[in-house]
Amino acid sequence: MRYARISNAISLIIFALATFFIIAKGLNFSVEFTGGTLIQVNYEQTADLDKIRGGLSKAGYTDISVQNFGSDREVLIRLPLRGEQDPSIIRDLVTKALDEIAPGGEVRRVEFVGPQVGRELAENGLLALAFVVIGIVAYLSFRFEWRFSVSTIIANLHDVVIILGFFAFFQWEFSLAVLAGVLAVLGYSVNESVMIFDRVRETFRKVRGLNTVQVVDHAITRTISRTIITHGSTQIVVLCMLFFGGPTLHYFSMALTLGICFGIYSSIMVASPLALWLGISRGHFIVQNKKLDGANKDGAVV
Repeated sequence: MRYARISNAISLIIFALATFFIIAKGLNFSVEFTGGTLIQVNYEQTADLDKIRGGLSKAGYTDISVQNFGSDREVLIRLPLRGEQDPSIIRDLVTKALDEIAPGGEVRRVEFVGPQVGRELAENGLLALAFVVIGIVAYLSFRFEWRFSVSTIIANLHDVVIILGFFAFFQWEFSLAVLAGVLAVLGYSVNESVMIFDRVRETFRKVRGLNTVQVVDHAITRTISRTIITHGSTQIVVLCMLFFGGPTLHYFSMALTLGICFGIYSSIMVASPLALWLGISRGHFIVQNKKLDGANKDGAVV
């Protein structure tokens, strides 16, 4: 906690920058949210994504996404919404363009996401995020003293805003999979904060002679080995998805990677100092004995 002021100043700067980029640049929403057409094409040999992407751009298709899907022979093409679209017409036009660019492809599926569906998905995603936050607030309010609850919620929202800030700054695609990753980060981050605050409460009740700062440091020290093992092993799995999972899992695992790193940081260097500054003390966790009227000095009722 001796570095609390420095860490919170850094966090405030990063949070402000993330908020600025979210407002100024916005998120690069995927077809699921904005509406558009998804076309899956299968080739007998390895598909040349750069050639397909460049050819479609020359054919007049802008803001498209071309990536492998499952294998290097499967190609997933995402086309943004362009007014009123007929999926069958779009399929014929793209197929004709692909025959000229990279012949030999077989269209496996064509899916059209209308603007109304995309708007509903965006609204449902925001509702899901709101319900998760409300659920965490309710749980923490029941489990802990309110100062801990407020500190944990601020730290968790700090993680979410920073993740969204990264996606806004680099204009990474924000899809339903990324939204699922953000929701997972909320639950993952709150778990670390709960473990630390549980140790703080336990130390206040069992250990005497320590001031509040020493109690928090003691609690962090007791949980640090578990943090390293748990988060380290989880991060290894997430990094495997990031480097070897292909484009389909890339941004999902990127959101988890950022969330795990900032989740550890915020639980220790954001939530804990906030709880200190909100004034937690031993008196909030020790039940005071009440003296009954008419009791003698030994506590026995006369």
